[in-house]
Amino acid sequence: MDTEGRLERYRDADRWPTGESLAAMLDNQFAALAAVRGALPQLAAATRAAAARLGDGSGRLVYVGAGASGRLAVQDGVELHPTFGWPHDRLVYLMAGGEAALVRSLEGAEDDAEAGRAAVEALRPGREDVLIAVAASGATAFTRAAQGAARAAGALTIGIANNPDAPLLAEAEIPVPLHTGPEFLAGSTRMTAGTAQKIALNLLSTQLMIELGRVYQGLMVNVAPANAKLVQRSHRIVQVITGCSSEAATAAWETAGRDIRLAVLLVDGLDPETAKARLAAAKGDLRRARPAHPSR
Repeated sequence: MDTEGRLERYRDADRWPTGESLAAMLDNQFAALAAVRGALPQLAAATRAAAARLGDGSGRLVYVGAGASGRLAVQDGVELHPTFGWPHDRLVYLMAGGEAALVRSLEGAEDDAEAGRAAVEALRPGREDVLIAVAASGATAFTRAAQGAARAAGALTIGIANNPDAPLLAEAEIPVPLHTGPEFLAGSTRMTAGTAQKIALNLLSTQLMIELGRVYQGLMVNVAPANAKLVQRSHRIVQVITGCSSEAATAAWETAGRDIRLAVLLVDGLDPETAKARLAAAKGDLRRARPAHPSR
């Protein structure tokens, strides 16, 4: 198993000067970027397949993992609502050991295959759902069992692992191998393997939201205005897209019920009911809702 290997060039690193040791750690992190670049075709396939399943508006995005990999998966998922307005009820996190494992190590939980199966079966997944399973080793019992149960139920399964021959990859419908090799600290996959996972998850989820029409002209048009900063950002987005004044953008945004997409259509000159109908017909995709607009 590559992630458990030892790099001889680092065997005496605990006696190196601090700066030299840090530089070596950083150098080893470049393997994460190379691994993700090599997996771009698989990430593209995973994104397209996930968008096809989730595009009808009912499917759930399920993140599964244990330990550091599980925490990284949850970290990716929790950003989807504030950034893209992805509904909370369409996000699920299956963490080995439950929520307690997010803030403290419960390493034995990763060996409980039955818990992984039971967690997925309780969700009653179907073809409209997408499950992303993450494990550096690709052999974690909880994660493999959860993925297997989801695939058997017809859900799309995307497996992400850092060992090229990992069972998790072989058992996934779409495998995403991130071959990062041995770590600076032998077996510490919270380092380079974790960095690769973070990058890959970030790319996959962001592109997925783009494919689902939650980004327009490089702007987060579904951002949830949960604080003062995001309220101001929402106003600026309406202004940037339409070219209207700050005052007009703010007024349209409030009239639209704080929905950036509807606000843009109102500034375009549509009445509220027509704007809502057009956006609904476009399944929330602003680009489709204003197809004849010159800024498209």
